[in-house]
Amino acid sequence: MAQRKRRSAKTTQSMPVLNPDAAGIDVGATEVFAAVPQDRSEQPVRSFATFTPDLEALADWFEECHIKTVAMESTGVYWIPLFQILESRGIEVCLVNARHVKNVPGRKTDVADCQWLQYLHAVGLLRGSFRPPQAICAVRSILRHRDMLVRYAGSHVQHVQKALNQMNLHLHHVISDITGKTGLAILDAILAGERDPAKLAELRDHRIKAEASVIEKALIGDWRDEHLFTLRQALATWRHYQKQIDECDLEIVQLLASFDPPDDPSASGSRSDQRVASQAVAEPKSLSDHLQLVLGLI
Repeated sequence: MAQRKRRSAKTTQSMPVLNPDAAGIDVGATEVFAAVPQDRSEQPVRSFATFTPDLEALADWFEECHIKTVAMESTGVYWIPLFQILESRGIEVCLVNARHVKNVPGRKTDVADCQWLQYLHAVGLLRGSFRPPQAICAVRSILRHRDMLVRYAGSHVQHVQKALNQMNLHLHHVISDITGKTGLAILDAILAGERDPAKLAELRDHRIKAEASVIEKALIGDWRDEHLFTLRQALATWRHYQKQIDECDLEIVQLLASFDPPDDPSASGSRSDQRVASQAVAEPKSLSDHLQLVLGLI
């Protein structure tokens, strides 16, 4: 086993250099370690803080050392600011999976992470992860933020249901969606002071399957002030998140509107696909379904 490890290390260290202008970066939350080839600097391994001026200084150092390509692990989100700075300088960035790096044999214990990345990149043993164009990244960022807001909003619907349970009001058991037209109308009336179950049941929309008598029975409960207070706050917070989600939808529509339609149907889909993509931008009411289609086409 030991002989096999020595043979693997020797084989790795003797590989020819394919990218002589390669550097390696170990990115952290507050500090970045970078390594360039030994013959490019008197101090080939340096550390930089993660403040923007320090990252710009790192890019300046790379340019002084004639670095054309850089490898760094795509862990967390700390790599994003440096990636954007290097990309703006025309330096190619190879984002690599940390798991793939660990699987390469032959590393010495005294070699820093950035030095090991620099060596592996120089000999061509690293495969970069796919990163879409900036326009797609922008839409993806808003979509991920929107998904988070949807989850947060859902948790406050549960808080509304909890307050109703504590007052033994079974509204959410007799209608399918308490954040629909009927549910919100009844909740708003309750918070406005209405306690008559018959009057509350009259707010039922004609599309609701439950009979008015059933809804009236479900709205007889124990009106405790502390539970009404939590109900008010939970509903207000849910509405706040709905406003944030609507703003995300508008932002996504604006971003999609800036996309150039594909010119070559054979490369980017049929003409019918392009027509559907155009409809996705023009119809924000069915945004979620259309977004999936548009992002698939581009």
